[in-house]
Amino acid sequence: MLRMQERLSLPFLMLLSLPSTAMGFALAVQISALSWLLSTQYGLNIHEIGIVWAAGPLAGILGQVLIGIISDNVWLWGGRRRPFIVVGGVLTSLMLLALPSIGAIDKALGLDAILGVAITVALALDLSINLGFNPTRSLITDVTPEGPKRTAGYTWMQTVSGTFGVLAYAIGAIWGNVALIYFGAGLALVFSIVPALLVEEPRRLAHTETAASTEKLGVGALLLLMRPLWAFAVYALIAMGMKLAGVKAHGLWLEAVFGVLALALILHALTEKQTLDGREDIAGFRKVLAAHAISWFGMQTLFVFMIGFVQQRFPQLDDDATGQLMSFSFLSLNAVAAVVPALVLSPLALRFREVRVHAASLATMAAGFGFVYLFGYSHVAVYVGMGLMGLGWGAIVSLPFAIFSQAVSPARIGLYMGVFNLSVVLPQLAVSLGVGYLLSQLENKALVFAIGGGCMLVSALAWLAVKQGTPHVHGTASAAGGH
Repeated sequence: MLRMQERLSLPFLMLLSLPSTAMGFALAVQISALSWLLSTQYGLNIHEIGIVWAAGPLAGILGQVLIGIISDNVWLWGGRRRPFIVVGGVLTSLMLLALPSIGAIDKALGLDAILGVAITVALALDLSINLGFNPTRSLITDVTPEGPKRTAGYTWMQTVSGTFGVLAYAIGAIWGNVALIYFGAGLALVFSIVPALLVEEPRRLAHTETAASTEKLGVGALLLLMRPLWAFAVYALIAMGMKLAGVKAHGLWLEAVFGVLALALILHALTEKQTLDGREDIAGFRKVLAAHAISWFGMQTLFVFMIGFVQQRFPQLDDDATGQLMSFSFLSLNAVAAVVPALVLSPLALRFREVRVHAASLATMAAGFGFVYLFGYSHVAVYVGMGLMGLGWGAIVSLPFAIFSQAVSPARIGLYMGVFNLSVVLPQLAVSLGVGYLLSQLENKALVFAIGGGCMLVSALAWLAVKQGTPHVHGTASAAGGH
């Protein structure tokens, strides 16, 4: 195993991807089953489903940043990432098992508050996933050198993870979402623990540090680092506060104000001058945050509210058939996303660089969203459109890691990975709190795909503002050298 790791052979890269696959599979189970469970088994409406989904991003806002910072600076059980991956995998498995038992839990506690129990279970699941997700991705940067090998590490991460994601939706489509949940619980446990114990982590990364990278980042510096995301964060706080206070009707003025503010902050980030001289490129990192947030706003809209589109476009389907259509749709999306990162995107990135390939992939995805919006009146048309979107989805969950990890210090990649995750969870939270209210006021639920397509097109343009310097080698230690 040590020789495989030293050579960074393909079998080792695939093994390295399994912990991230475990967390990704758990998310696939959540995407495939959670909205279906809440709608068909527990009778929640689309607005309440959005509130339940808001629990996940809340778990990730502080969770991944704190876990990233801590995992950069601890050594336990023979690794800095290992303890978080192992514990996160165990807890994720347990929380998946709780999903089909939401009703039983509510009854056993005598609460008669199914929404509150659903939120609690969803929050616990996301806390568990967030405990392990950051370290599983940081581990790849820890053991791979900057450049093609690291890009290969992250693209193979998505190829392996995506392949199992296809399996997840196939299980859901053929045997049902309940069977998928139980299978996912077992896979999350095995794929987290076994690889984490086999991969040897470098004990020291000190020689990769520079004076700039070892400077402590205070709260103020962290807030400035995430400046493109300020509007999403403040909107989430206000919108959640209004919901907790029982304010139900406020028009869309709040969303309009923060939409304009978000656009202004994103434009400011995209016009910052980058540092391309080998030092930490903070302006470049902020551009990545801005561009990535836009694409995730579109993706979360799809994940949470596709159930409304399917129920409106295909009213003849019963609950099981609705779940099957959604499972096959996400299977189509993930089947393409599983194949393209290592086999298509990585070779193209070697020739054209990651940013250009990523922007082109998102533009293709926008076309897929538009196809479903215009022509998605049959099962086949929906599957074809979702498959076309798979190229962009494969890029979203692989290339940005390779791009931003080249701009920052690997000595504190956990911290940056946590802040980067905010460009996922804060848009997710804004979608759960804002788009759900918007769609509840609109008759045409197909606007889910119009919103998603628009976001992908804008995100593609935003990514073109990210400039990549010549890859510079930080000299990441092998596990053998670290020990």
